[in-house]
Amino acid sequence: MGSLGFWRLARRDPEWVAAVDPDGTRYTAGELLGRSNRLVHGLRALGLREGDGLCGLVPNGVDGLVLYLAALQAGWYYTPVNWHLTGPEIGYIVADSGAGAFFVHERYAAEGARAAGEIAPDRRFAFGEVEGFRPYAELVEGHPDGPPDGRTNGATMHYTSGTTGRPKGVRRPLAGIDPDDHAELLTFLPEMFGITPGRPAGGAPHAHLVTSPNYHTAVTQFGGSALHMGHTLVHMDGWDAETCLRLIEEHRVTSTHMVPTQFKRLLRLPEEVRERYDVSSMRWALHAAAPCPVPIKQMMLDWWGDCVWEYYAATEGGGTIASPRDWRAHPGTVGRAWPVSELLIVDDDGEPVPAGTDGTIYMRMARGEFEYKGDRTKTERARLGAGVAGRTPGPGAFFTVGDVGHLTEDGFLFLSDRRADMIISGGANIYPAEIENEITLHPKVADVAVFGIPDEEWGEQIKAVVEPTPGVAPGPALAAEILASLEGRLAKMKWPRSIDFVAAIPREPNGKLLKRRLRDPYWKDRDTAI
Repeated sequence: MGSLGFWRLARRDPEWVAAVDPDGTRYTAGELLGRSNRLVHGLRALGLREGDGLCGLVPNGVDGLVLYLAALQAGWYYTPVNWHLTGPEIGYIVADSGAGAFFVHERYAAEGARAAGEIAPDRRFAFGEVEGFRPYAELVEGHPDGPPDGRTNGATMHYTSGTTGRPKGVRRPLAGIDPDDHAELLTFLPEMFGITPGRPAGGAPHAHLVTSPNYHTAVTQFGGSALHMGHTLVHMDGWDAETCLRLIEEHRVTSTHMVPTQFKRLLRLPEEVRERYDVSSMRWALHAAAPCPVPIKQMMLDWWGDCVWEYYAATEGGGTIASPRDWRAHPGTVGRAWPVSELLIVDDDGEPVPAGTDGTIYMRMARGEFEYKGDRTKTERARLGAGVAGRTPGPGAFFTVGDVGHLTEDGFLFLSDRRADMIISGGANIYPAEIENEITLHPKVADVAVFGIPDEEWGEQIKAVVEPTPGVAPGPALAAEILASLEGRLAKMKWPRSIDFVAAIPREPNGKLLKRRLRDPYWKDRDTAI
């Protein structure tokens, strides 16, 4: 220990450009260090103590980064809040997290103000003008920029997406150690991808491009650990394919984190646009969060070279990793278990299944204990043994987030789908992700969702909802063309019985498909809806 961690690196090299905001403003490590120190002093004066929390409803950029850095050196939990939520949904997270302070950017003033009632007026702070919130400057005014006494590590506490029921905060116990030592421990994850600290030989610091909202777990983890390794964080305010390429060239970006939808948008750029930008600096382009069709991944490897790494993981902990070499040898895999993680595939009775057999994916990670804050029942229900006679789940047990897949004999994991999304038609199990991956390859399809709808004879039938590419007219002719493209690539029992068209498929900014918004109307007033 002793060579990494933002605070340690910033004291050593305060002039290093640690972050670039979406508007191009550059911030040195010394500036961030001083701002985060003043915030710790200000919040301590307000009464925050070790183990307390704070919430931030802020866009990508330095404001949120300062909240993160303050919490992680003062023994607090930092919860970045999804800015697409409504006021009551935001208020629920502020209250449930037990936040001792709530920070809102003026961009989200309307919904942030609707959530204000969940916290005392003197603990609400605004970046800009937000009704009912004190200016951020009042909190830090007059406080020193020197290091606070009694520094101890904090942590992030992200909230799950809440596709079933309300979201829950994933909370881990604090280690009570030096924040820089803790930050150095956090770098184990990027190191598994071969990501290195500091600077390439004789060059500028590595640069990490933040392409997705900061409230997602992976964005915080990979961005935060890049900062703790001495890399420069380059923030995007929203996703745009050509802007992404421009920033990679401008800042000589060496790493980023993306989702397959972003890959597809990049590949849809005209060839002359793609060739306009130099992306040769990229060394680690990581992707996850949604299945990536094999041809899309292959095209990215052909374009960007062997810098495209894949992984599968959960906010709760554990996961797999697939190097470019592994993926080329096993196309479609999401990799093998991390050195500190274990995988187990089980049937409906909780018993392990043979290699090559689909089942529910369970994981566990060394020193990876977590709980869903305030919901011991949900915590236990996610662990292997819940509901199985003779088994008692507990700390150290395998857990699941409900995904289905199989392992090969040599330990490579292949995903099928989420169990909740599986279609049962005529007694056969059909996984929508497989169908989506084939339809999305059609050049006139911008995005697609596949799910089951009621069928009196078969129980469920397969429905596809398609977002056409710009300029393409939806209708029966396009539907017939899409179905015809599946000939010889997908068994006809898996073909959609019907295709509907929408202007835009609903997705979270991290690429996760919001399938319930499309599926629920078809199941309205039916007890069998899932």
